[in-house]
Amino acid sequence: MRFRNREEAGRKLAALLERRVHGPAIVYALPRGGVPVAAEIARALGLPLDLVIPRKLGHPWQPEYAIGAVTETGAPVFNEVERAALDPSWLERKIADERREARRRRELYCGGQARTSAEGLCAILVDDGIATGLTLEAALREVRADRPASLIIAVGVAPPEAAARLRALVDDFVAVQIPDHFEGAVGSYFVDFHQLSDDDVIVQMAALRAAPDERGP
Repeated sequence: MRFRNREEAGRKLAALLERRVHGPAIVYALPRGGVPVAAEIARALGLPLDLVIPRKLGHPWQPEYAIGAVTETGAPVFNEVERAALDPSWLERKIADERREARRRRELYCGGQARTSAEGLCAILVDDGIATGLTLEAALREVRADRPASLIIAVGVAPPEAAARLRALVDDFVAVQIPDHFEGAVGSYFVDFHQLSDDDVIVQMAALRAAPDERGP
């Protein structure tokens, strides 16, 4: 099955989540691709939307290949096999660079407003899909430090191995699709998977902030 776009994935996830979210809750999108998905969930369930901003740590010789991920404040996660072969000083610099980029995006997307704490809430972390799962795991570490009442991951599609690993880390794992044979790229499961711009994220966030009385927690 292929989603028409990220918004369709969000609507399908909202239907799955409706009976699985209990008590006060908040939706966190992983930008950029997770934002339109999460916006549909937030609207459908009447919940506030915020961002967790993980950054991939790309291999020094193959930047598209993720060897880890980090967020603004949370502890980094790694592919430990790859980490062992890297220069620790390079890795330390890379982590610092990506933390700065995450904070820059927070300033751009949210006017520098600090992330809303998940303390005591059901925290729903949303992305369009999972490949390695490293960025979502980094996002989980940051939000878990808030001491939420529960943690849910919600994604459009995930490979079985990453789904099993992440399911063990949260209270609930919700995916529209977990194909037996993952095609290798999240975009393979979407008809429209165009690259989103910073402006797309800013517009989505501004639209939801403009209607606070329609949302909870």
